[in-house]
Amino acid sequence: MSLAVIYQPESPAHDPEIDAINEEAFGPGRFTRAAYKIREGGPHERDLSFVAMHDGTVIASVRMTRIVAGRGRALLLGPLAVRPAFKNIGIGRRLVAIALEAARNAGEPCVVLVGDEPYYGPLGFKRIARGQITMPRPVDPDRLLAVEILSGAVAALTGEIRHADA
Repeated sequence: MSLAVIYQPESPAHDPEIDAINEEAFGPGRFTRAAYKIREGGPHERDLSFVAMHDGTVIASVRMTRIVAGRGRALLLGPLAVRPAFKNIGIGRRLVAIALEAARNAGEPCVVLVGDEPYYGPLGFKRIARGQITMPRPVDPDRLLAVEILSGAVAALTGEIRHADA
């Protein structure tokens, strides 16, 4: 499928469509997830969050939120959501790549997420050592993944992850 998709930084005007996409993708249970608990601690970084647009409509979104754990700091990637009609054609992977590039350009130390290694591994994410970090709610430790941008940044993350503003 060849689509005219425009990737751009997120703006406040996108919020209603992003909320609808996340509701569609994750349902009401999304508010009980560990990553949502962290995101409740403060705002996400709009300048490092992106949308995919098609015909003037948001069809996908990825957000980044500043986090800390121990003496480390990072960005938490997510939620990443793509409208069902546009899944499995690379839009989500492209959004993640754009967000990672923006993090690198901003001098961020690393990016963490809770996700599937088969999906995120090819984008550079690797498992974080079991027991090194925890989330405020239960998470399968094999789903805690990170991309290290600055050497030693992942090792500096220890203990419970929380929003950088919390």
